[in-house]
Amino acid sequence: MKYYIETMKNNDLPPDLNDFLNYLETIKGKSLNTIDGYKIDLSMFFRFLMIYKGRSEQNIEFNQVSIKDIDADFINKIRLSDMYAFLSFTEKQRENGTYARARKVAALKSFFKFLTGKAGIIKDNPALELESPKISSRHPIYLTLDQSLTLLDSMDRTYKYYTRDHCMITLFLNCGLRVSELCSINISKLKGDTLNIIGKGNKERTVYLTPAALKSIDDYMKDRVKLKTKTLDGEDALFISSYGTRITKRSVEKIVKKYTQDAGLTDAKYTPHKLRHTAATLMYKHGNVDIRSLQDILGHENISTTQIYTHVDDEDLRKAVKSNPLANLK
Repeated sequence: MKYYIETMKNNDLPPDLNDFLNYLETIKGKSLNTIDGYKIDLSMFFRFLMIYKGRSEQNIEFNQVSIKDIDADFINKIRLSDMYAFLSFTEKQRENGTYARARKVAALKSFFKFLTGKAGIIKDNPALELESPKISSRHPIYLTLDQSLTLLDSMDRTYKYYTRDHCMITLFLNCGLRVSELCSINISKLKGDTLNIIGKGNKERTVYLTPAALKSIDDYMKDRVKLKTKTLDGEDALFISSYGTRITKRSVEKIVKKYTQDAGLTDAKYTPHKLRHTAATLMYKHGNVDIRSLQDILGHENISTTQIYTHVDDEDLRKAVKSNPLANLK
């Protein structure tokens, strides 16, 4: 509700964009992260159009271009060619990769679908034939079992926030949480070996805690009860910052980066999402978890998303090749 009220008061956005963002929250139940992403991408699109169509002031910073006066008449004149021009701009001028441009395509298609159907602002949807850039498949990055153990064992036990940080990384590696899910954990939602969290799309799911996860939480709570919180929200938050407030995603990202680098894991850029991927890979590889169960554990809406976690690594491929009965002929 807080975000809804703030959005309603945002006079810097076109009215139709405000309506769309409110629709995403109140009707579609999208997460605040998703809504913010749409807001950023669509605001960029409108700023580009203001410049592209000669409607903005000269010699003005891109982010200072006003879009608040964009109305239904302006929107009705947007064509498919304008969208491709925008995508070209994001690639060449903003250096957006395929994933970032694909996200913008998704935002445009969703926005104009809303304008055509729910809002009735436009009759013909110009984004209907908008194609997303082809995303090449790539091997996902994850820690091996040995690397995961090295990460946990290398953490400095004398550091005053050791139990908190160790608990966070343990939960990532054991339960495959998203960083937003970890930050949103409330103490009141811990019940025995289960934890109820709000996942992507504001959907609640149950996370089952391993013995290692339970021990790390128990160790941390002995220090957590000594800390003072400065906000009402922070009182129930499991993980709090040095400022006494609920820890932020950015802080967690910095913490993960610090510990992976300290552990000598510099062969890739390891993030909370990479640790989530590690948990899924280890469960599938060492625990014989079937893909449907893995889908439920990770909170994926579509099983196609889960399938990226079932990749076969190089060692498996090496063993498969060596199993050929002709492999040892000389």
